[in-house]
Amino acid sequence: MGNNIGELILIATLIFLLAPLFIILYVLIYNRRKIRHIEEKEQMKIAFDSEIVKTQLEVQEQTMQSIGADLHDNIGQLLSLSSITLGSIQLDDLEKARQKIDAAIDLTGRSIKEMRLLGKLLQGDQLIGVGLSEAIYHAITWMERSGKFQINYVNEGEMPSSGNLDKDLIIFRILQEVMNNIIKHSFATQINIQLAYIEKKMRLDIDDNGVGFNAGNLPASQKGMGLQNMSKRAGIVGGEVMIRSQENKGTRISVIIPYP
Repeated sequence: MGNNIGELILIATLIFLLAPLFIILYVLIYNRRKIRHIEEKEQMKIAFDSEIVKTQLEVQEQTMQSIGADLHDNIGQLLSLSSITLGSIQLDDLEKARQKIDAAIDLTGRSIKEMRLLGKLLQGDQLIGVGLSEAIYHAITWMERSGKFQINYVNEGEMPSSGNLDKDLIIFRILQEVMNNIIKHSFATQINIQLAYIEKKMRLDIDDNGVGFNAGNLPASQKGMGLQNMSKRAGIVGGEVMIRSQENKGTRISVIIPYP
C-alpha cells in the first residue's frame, strides 16, 4: 500500500515538474511557427511588390517600343514628305505651289493627329487607371493600325465600381505578351478578344486564327514566348492562364483572375 502511495506521489511530482516544461515547449513552437508565418507573408508581399514593379516597367518598355516604331515608320515619313513637298514649291507656278502647300498642310495635320495618339499611348499607366477595358481598347486600336489584323473586341458583364489596379496591370501586361506572340509567331489575320466580369472573376479570352503550336513540344526558337511567365504572373493574384492550341488551328488563351 505504501509503495503504491509512493509511486503515485512520484508520478504526480514528475507531472508537476514536467507540465511547465511542456507548456514552455508548446509556447516556443507556437511562437516559432507564428514568426515563420509572418516572415513568409512578408516574403510573399516583397515578391508581389517586386513583380508589380517589374510588370509596370515592362508595360512602359512595350509602350516606348511602340512609340519608337511609330516615330520611325509613320510620323517620320509624314514629316519627311512634308519637308520634301515644301522644298519642291516653285513660286513661279502659283497653282502648283498652292496644291503643294495644301498637301503639306494635310501631311502636317496627319502628323499632329499621330502625335496626339502617341501622347495617349505614352499615358499607358494612366489609361489603366481610367479602366482596364479602356486600356485594352487603346492597345487594340494601335495594333489595328498596322493593317495586318482584323480585331473584334467584346466587353461583357457590368464591371465592378471598385477595381484593382494591380490586377488590371497584370491582365493588361498578359494581353501585351499575347499580342506580341501573335505578331511574331502566329501568322494570324483574325483576332477575337473578350473581356468579361462574371461571378466576381475577371476573364480575358484571346483567340487567333494563326498556325497554332503544340504546347507540349514547343520549338526551342519559341521557348521565350513568355507562356510560363503569364501563368506565374496570374498566379501571384490567385488567377490562372489556360492555353489551348493545335497546329494549323489557331490558339486560344484564357486568363481568369478573382476580382476585385
